[in-house]
Amino acid sequence: MSSEDAEADRALKAKHKALWSSGDYPAVASEVIPATGPRLVEACNIKAGQRVLDVGAGSGNAAIPAALTGADVVASDLAPALLEVGRRHAEDQGATLEWQEADAEALPYGDAEFDVVMSCVGVMFAPHHQAAADELVRVCRAGGTIGLLSWTPEGFIGQMFATMKPYAPPPPPGAQPPPLWGDEEHVRSLLGDRVTGVEARKEMLTVDRFDSPEEMRDFFKRTYGPTIAVYKNIAEEPDKVAGLDNELAELAAGHFDGGAMSWEYLLLTATRS
Repeated sequence: MSSEDAEADRALKAKHKALWSSGDYPAVASEVIPATGPRLVEACNIKAGQRVLDVGAGSGNAAIPAALTGADVVASDLAPALLEVGRRHAEDQGATLEWQEADAEALPYGDAEFDVVMSCVGVMFAPHHQAAADELVRVCRAGGTIGLLSWTPEGFIGQMFATMKPYAPPPPPGAQPPPLWGDEEHVRSLLGDRVTGVEARKEMLTVDRFDSPEEMRDFFKRTYGPTIAVYKNIAEEPDKVAGLDNELAELAAGHFDGGAMSWEYLLLTATRS
């Protein structure tokens, strides 16, 4: 990597760190999607004594349940502010694990160091998908498990990103859309022949945190870094703000059924060759 490319990458990662440190992502993890972490831990069949790495761990939605099985867990994330919240959550739940700031595209771990390498709606937000996938594979031992839970392009969060895209600043060169990690063929192509026994299934998360589409929209405007960034981009254009407000409320309304929402994700596990 040239010095110019390295500087551009540092600047991009600094933006990502700031993005996920804005708002209150731990509230999203604990109030809206708490079931996703335990579901991924279950799918990876994590057991006591295993060495586990959670990439893009945030505040520990999957890492803490993994540690509570008795596994030896490292929770890594680009945003140290999220890890600090995770430390407190782990202490409250009696979980012991290691928390480490790390870039998913350049993990500071040795080859084949972990029995399980997982990510719960985390690594999908690394901008360069192949680089991130290469790291997931590199640090997993032969015969170990790679487990990923990612929002699908067709599901609510994927559609929310598509709705926000016209209002967002242009992505940096080479960055790919996060919901592509929710496309099975995309993930298979990223992992390639370095894994076997791929099992992929789409599942639905029931979200009953919100009483109305508008409440859901406003919660994400306050807490969710990507949504905050998009609104910041159009803050001086009230017509665009009103337009996005309406589009997000309409999108959410289409996913409400009987007072709850259903959000689709892809759950994919594979064995390191």
